[in-house]
Amino acid sequence: MTKSEPRESESASRLIDGRIQELGDWRGAMLARLRAVVKAADPEVIEEWKWRGVPVWSHAGILCTGETYKNVVKMTFAKGASLEDPAGLFNSSLEGNTRRAIDFHEGEEIDEPSLKALIQAAVVLNQSKSRK
Repeated sequence: MTKSEPRESESASRLIDGRIQELGDWRGAMLARLRAVVKAADPEVIEEWKWRGVPVWSHAGILCTGETYKNVVKMTFAKGASLEDPAGLFNSSLEGNTRRAIDFHEGEEIDEPSLKALIQAAVVLNQSKSRK
């Protein structure tokens, strides 16, 4: 990599910026807000762009994704089934053994303190798994 080439995370961050702009509606605004919560919860988070256009946030492994659909912005936690969710944020993908998701709809508020705690718990879980 030369000095003029962007690092992979910088390139991914630009692609996420582009997705937010491209959406141009409540979904873009929601994705931007969720991204800000993730970054506030974990300043060391790495942004990635996977699976042909899905924003991914990682720290010692994937923490969560930010998928946008017609009527929902879905935040999927890769190891969500292993996380405590005392605030009951998980409302989607509840049947699996690994993932859990939160579907955000237009006009919904984000419980930022609880979401930050969930993200931080995901970081701790990833770090504990990577040490083994």
